[in-house]
Amino acid sequence: AGPARRPAGAAAVLRWVRAGLLRSAAVLALLALWEAAPRLGLVDATFLPPFSEVARAWWGLLADGQLGEHTRASLVRSFGGFTIAVVIAVPLGLLIGWYRPVAAFLGPLLELFRNTAALALLPVFVLLLGIGETSKVSIVVYACVWPILLNTISAVGNADPTLVRLARSMDLSTPRLFQKVILPASVPAVFTGIRLAGAVSILVLVAAEMIGAKAGLGYLINASQFNFAIPQMYAGIITISAIGVAFNQLLVAVERRLSLWRVPA
Repeated sequence: AGPARRPAGAAAVLRWVRAGLLRSAAVLALLALWEAAPRLGLVDATFLPPFSEVARAWWGLLADGQLGEHTRASLVRSFGGFTIAVVIAVPLGLLIGWYRPVAAFLGPLLELFRNTAALALLPVFVLLLGIGETSKVSIVVYACVWPILLNTISAVGNADPTLVRLARSMDLSTPRLFQKVILPASVPAVFTGIRLAGAVSILVLVAAEMIGAKAGLGYLINASQFNFAIPQMYAGIITISAIGVAFNQLLVAVERRLSLWRVPA
């Protein structure tokens, strides 16, 4: 039995390694192109230094504590605003989606705000709330609310009417109906909005940090550009990309867990 298990385990590891290489092949190819293009003179190395130089700059920022400080400041603002948006938008979306007259009444207003770019309102937030932490977190909340809210409304509105009628015929109360039917059916669409909001929370914050911030990855990128510290600038950009990918993968894992959740009838 032991020898039979070992080849099976080795095959599983081999499949895992092969899948990992396949997923990372495009990224590795991009990094190789990034390294080669400046060295071959295809682009100006002053403005796009080789990836190895950017990696050394990233390590230098990490070693002297700057990268950790700026990353921590950005994560607190971004995840704080994102969490507030989820707490507000999911229950509100469930409420609006369930009461169709309310959805019809508020629909045009929601579409108007959804199509008003958060960064276009950044000067308004700064004027009303100042250039401190409140305005930065508030702009993240504003940007994240709309994808979550609209996807939640759509998820409730598109719940299977046959299941809803069946649940009503069983005299389920509204809270139980939400628990048994609406919430399980809504999880994929709600998490689509949450994942969109997760990406938006980082992108909007970086732009906001370029105005009046003294710490954060947006500040690091902006300051590096003005000081012509180009490798440090790209190091900040790479850090933002890595955070975005990690955050998205975390949300995907949570979505998978919640999608398996069903309360027995």
